[in-house]
Amino acid sequence: MQHNPKLYQHPVFSFTTLKSSFSNPLFKTLLAAGVAGALMPSAQAQQNSRSSAVLLEEVVVTARKRDENSQDVPLAISAYGEGQLDALKVRDLEDLSVGMPNVSLDDTGTARGYANFSIRGLGINSSIISIDPTVGMFVDGVYLGVSAGQVFDMFDLESIEVLRGPQGILFGRNVTGGAILVNTKKPGDEFEGSVRAAVDGGGDGGLNRYLMGSVSGPLSDTFAGKLSLYVNDDEGWFENQHTGDDFGEVREEMARAVGVWTPSSNTEFVFRLETGETESDGPPAQSHTNGSGVPGTFANFDRDSHDFAIDEEGFYNSESDAVTIEANIDVGFGDGTITNILGWRQLYTTSLGDIDSQPVWIFHSASWTDAEQISNELRYSGTFGENTTLTTGLYYFNNDVQYHERRELLGIATGGVAPAATFDGGGYYEVETIGVFAAVDYALTDMLTLTAGLRYTQEEKEARIASLSQNIASIGVPTCNLVAPAAGEAKCTTDFNDDDSWNSLSPKLGLTYLLSDDAQVYAHWTRGFRSGGYNLRNTSFNPADVPGPFDEETVDAFEVGYKSTYEKGRLNAAVFYNRVSDMQREVNYAGPIGVVQLVRNTADADVMGLELDATYSVSDSIILTAGLGYTNAEYTDMKADLNRDGVVDSSDEGLELPRAPELTYSLGINHDMDIGDWGYMSSRISYSYRDDQAYTDDNLGYILDQEILNAGIDLSSADGAWQFGIYGKNLLNDVKHGGDTQLPNEISGVPTGGTFSPLSKGRIIGVEATYNF
Repeated sequence: MQHNPKLYQHPVFSFTTLKSSFSNPLFKTLLAAGVAGALMPSAQAQQNSRSSAVLLEEVVVTARKRDENSQDVPLAISAYGEGQLDALKVRDLEDLSVGMPNVSLDDTGTARGYANFSIRGLGINSSIISIDPTVGMFVDGVYLGVSAGQVFDMFDLESIEVLRGPQGILFGRNVTGGAILVNTKKPGDEFEGSVRAAVDGGGDGGLNRYLMGSVSGPLSDTFAGKLSLYVNDDEGWFENQHTGDDFGEVREEMARAVGVWTPSSNTEFVFRLETGETESDGPPAQSHTNGSGVPGTFANFDRDSHDFAIDEEGFYNSESDAVTIEANIDVGFGDGTITNILGWRQLYTTSLGDIDSQPVWIFHSASWTDAEQISNELRYSGTFGENTTLTTGLYYFNNDVQYHERRELLGIATGGVAPAATFDGGGYYEVETIGVFAAVDYALTDMLTLTAGLRYTQEEKEARIASLSQNIASIGVPTCNLVAPAAGEAKCTTDFNDDDSWNSLSPKLGLTYLLSDDAQVYAHWTRGFRSGGYNLRNTSFNPADVPGPFDEETVDAFEVGYKSTYEKGRLNAAVFYNRVSDMQREVNYAGPIGVVQLVRNTADADVMGLELDATYSVSDSIILTAGLGYTNAEYTDMKADLNRDGVVDSSDEGLELPRAPELTYSLGINHDMDIGDWGYMSSRISYSYRDDQAYTDDNLGYILDQEILNAGIDLSSADGAWQFGIYGKNLLNDVKHGGDTQLPNEISGVPTGGTFSPLSKGRIIGVEATYNF
């Protein structure tokens, strides 16, 4: 049965003026502005940096809540500035997924944009909306409270910072693996703009088209504005072998307005409004032989292929709106700055997916998510004398989530007219967090600096949950819905109601020693916490499997690092050791209604490893880049029967930790060449590798290793106004799955088997043109 997406729609608040910016007239205006810019003197054109110079540039980062060059910060950081992001054709975080040492930035694939990030072996394998991440995502200083909607298309960025290791002092809970900081661009002091168009493809499906542009500049002596627009129109990279049609269609539209008001020389206000809409097909779900050796019954494909066949193509629709108001006031006290960041975000999503991954209807699933968050951070940063730098602040966060899931089973028994049985569940979830923090850098000598920090966090969570086992409907029996009841539906009755709170202290202590003006060694210990909570997707029929509360996860992290910048480039290295207590996992295995997903504190573990990354200038026109990451992750004390053999013993302890690939490495070369008076050409090629990794805790599900080859050539005019490029991504056509969920041998007597393994795109080849004015 084909579902009508309108049944899953829900009105949300939106910025009408920004929504209208997606209309064709405004894009025509933007393009007209670009043509007008061509008539201006060439001195006003933006001069693009050559890729070699861009790769050698140090990126200004905010990893310690103040602006610093990345090489000056005693932390393991992978930082990309605007020019580097443009050169690498980064359009979402997945473009950086394979290449950074010990970093995996994947999309689960269950629903578009749902983050499944892992750093240094600490990650999740869950699409449950109430499960907090190990890697926190921050956009313009605002924490994103749910993992849904995080792998979104990105445009007009100032920088992306990937901080490896716990960052709990300055960034709070749920950053035990690390933090990702995305910083959007502000308007400049002069009128400027750009228009960029790209077309790419490479699969069995159609073409993918991008159009993005921005205009910015001063509107008065004290106010500057910027408007950025983005559209992605994708016909679908894949082919659904059940229908022969293109699959993976996406229509994404985003707009961002930024205003900067400087009423005085020591005061700045930054206003950001962003809105976005996405309409896409459901997941490209592949079934291949599962870890128990059982193939999919009706269709089964080679795991190392992009082939699949599904009867329900599904959809994923989302609407998001966000407001950020930032104030920066310079004060005489400590020659410091008071910063306040107020953030609000609302996200509404609906989805439908073919979870059985078969060309017949066995297990389809729909979901509705309505999440609204508000946060405020007030902080001060200043320097006292020549020895002391202080950063301190207060933080408040509130997140209100409503989630509903529907499992529609065995439509094969009705001829595809309707499901033979429907299971509904989900819940209401509220999180309130208050934190206070302080970090001090004290110079003991000209060469040696002591770092100390502490954060106190109090968090309260309340959950009202409707278990899927308690809301069952057959043909002719009305279903229920917790978020958006349709005609004839009621709201489901919750069968689990609870609340709990957690208090934590996150300390940090470290030393940094300057070997020279351009080199340092550092060592630090820090403790981070991942929130306890509740499971809104209660799929077990065992009354003992209550959905919470599960306890918080604690990580004690030790890191020793070296950073150096020299005439020919830079070299960074780090070794780390993480002791994880009460590891929080989604235990995922095949069950009577498809999949059982329990959240438990399963074990203690030790994770250790090393990282190297380097940039080297072979000549004025040739730059080499390289990175290496190694992770050794082992359980040390088991608390759960992960392999479900009835006992907790050494066989459980011998399992691999999910989302912890042992080896990652990358190598790239970039070359610039003058082409007469016209301009110059930049070319690049890079190879990245990531080991295979366990996906499920019982290790029956796993993700293939990754070999990613990217390349590109850009031609830039001498005045920097025009750039034309051709690029290739994943040129080896490597196969990557967002997950590898194991399906049961049968569901209510209907043979099933195989897996639900959503695919990512393979080889992509594209062309791009950019005009700057």
